[in-house]
Amino acid sequence: MLGLDILMENWEVLLKALGYSLLVAVASFSIGFLLASAATVVRLFSSFRLPRWLVRGYVEVFRGTPMMVQLFFIYYASPSIGINLSPLQASIVAFALNSAAYQSEYLRAGMMSVPKTQYEAAESLGLTKWASISSVMLPIALRASLPSLGNELVALFKYSSIASFVTLPELFYVARYIAAGSFRYLEMYLVLALIYVVVGFLLAKAFRRVEKLVFVPGLMH
Repeated sequence: MLGLDILMENWEVLLKALGYSLLVAVASFSIGFLLASAATVVRLFSSFRLPRWLVRGYVEVFRGTPMMVQLFFIYYASPSIGINLSPLQASIVAFALNSAAYQSEYLRAGMMSVPKTQYEAAESLGLTKWASISSVMLPIALRASLPSLGNELVALFKYSSIASFVTLPELFYVARYIAAGSFRYLEMYLVLALIYVVVGFLLAKAFRRVEKLVFVPGLMH
């Protein structure tokens, strides 16, 4: 079968490279989610304009510039301020900051879809403003945002190939090295595409399972 032998010959190095790709995707997604949650709360509920403007500016900058540019800037500019990041660290930082901008928009849309009655009900039970947001509104918004968040995780896994340009030995970097050494570019890139499709499918399927587990009928009505 086309590409099967090259896969069997290099499965160990490809498996290790897959580990790097998944590590970048999952770590940056997790960090990005925490940053996005804080940014969403500040943007929607802060009483001060300056923090809201700063968050909005951050979102617009990271959504409006290519991820590769962000990664290059973080990787090559950080030593000038005394911070030396490895390719893995720079990739996670850059991807997390980029993902946080997108995730904050998903969470903001989810938060705005929460019926006002949910917040009023929380207040009637004696919860403070921030307790109502963290314990009632944010969990509901999270459920509504899960499909978009799942897409973001899959996208980060695919975008992890960008990290090859700062010499991180993830899937694309290793596949390019194998292809160059064997001169079997077509077969190697077909194998690479198959790996991305299969793993992306599994990640999406796992997220859909999470959606089913946390789904509460009628919650948004």
